[in-house]
Amino acid sequence: MKNVFALVEHRQDKIRDISYELLTKGQELATLYGGELTALLLGNELTKFIDSLKPYAHRIMIVEDAKLKDFNAESYQIVLSNILKQEQDFLLLMGHTASGMDLGASLSVELGASIATDCTGIEIENDNIIAIRQMYEGKLLAKVNLNIKAKSIITIREGSFPPQVSNLSAKVLDFTSPLTAEPSYRRFVEYIEAPLGEVDITKSDIIIGIGRGIKEKENLLLVEELAKTIGGIVGCSRPIVDAGWLPKDRQVGSSGKTVKPKLYIAIGISGAFQHISGMKGAETIIAINKDPNAPIFSEADYGIVDDLFKVVPILKNKLTAMKA
Repeated sequence: MKNVFALVEHRQDKIRDISYELLTKGQELATLYGGELTALLLGNELTKFIDSLKPYAHRIMIVEDAKLKDFNAESYQIVLSNILKQEQDFLLLMGHTASGMDLGASLSVELGASIATDCTGIEIENDNIIAIRQMYEGKLLAKVNLNIKAKSIITIREGSFPPQVSNLSAKVLDFTSPLTAEPSYRRFVEYIEAPLGEVDITKSDIIIGIGRGIKEKENLLLVEELAKTIGGIVGCSRPIVDAGWLPKDRQVGSSGKTVKPKLYIAIGISGAFQHISGMKGAETIIAINKDPNAPIFSEADYGIVDDLFKVVPILKNKLTAMKA
């Protein structure tokens, strides 16, 4: 493997965060083997994205075509296969998102490439790329071997790699679109945004996440008072939404929202990987759980092993006194 490629994902004139994660990891892997990282940017009117991508890659390959304005897995596959079939071996990184899941498998078949999906880590051992993925609801980690001298595709779960800006200044290359027409059997219709709730947890600097440990809906008031004291917003794990105690737009995790606050306080949350994948990007994580073996403590910067019903009132009172 000499060269690494990363597919840049964008939607409604904004580059998605997963793209910067892919570019950060891709640069690390390319540098390790003396290769180059190429950011693959497909779409229409792409000039606005170039400056923000330049520090992350050695090259930016642009495919400009009005027929690529909105994502269509069939169109993307035609373009990417034309680019990558010229490579003897390569590693292509893409997000394990709705787009990546739609595109990755069929592209790998066409290119004769190995594929590992929904990965949370990548390592290099001898002549193998080791893709790490979770199995059995996160109870096991599987290491998938991919030949470093062959063609490989890896889809990455969001929040797996913290993006880091480097000092690169990518060379911009234009690739002529091979598309002659849009697929007649599949076409983009429209984006339908989910209705916004009363708050947007992705914009909050402080989030207090609650899980099953809260026991009863009436105990939400305890956490809401703490959130008000500290100037934060209450989020939650999936069981709280399933119980109907908080709306879906408060859910943090792989089936909810990915958040990156300055402070995340996990109260009564055991730490299933689905929840952790949505909050591991927080700058500081504090966990409160009476189970010392709860997985959440492996992600936390600070942990309190005690009953939340003892800790939360004390914490609220201390914060109130400090503010006074």
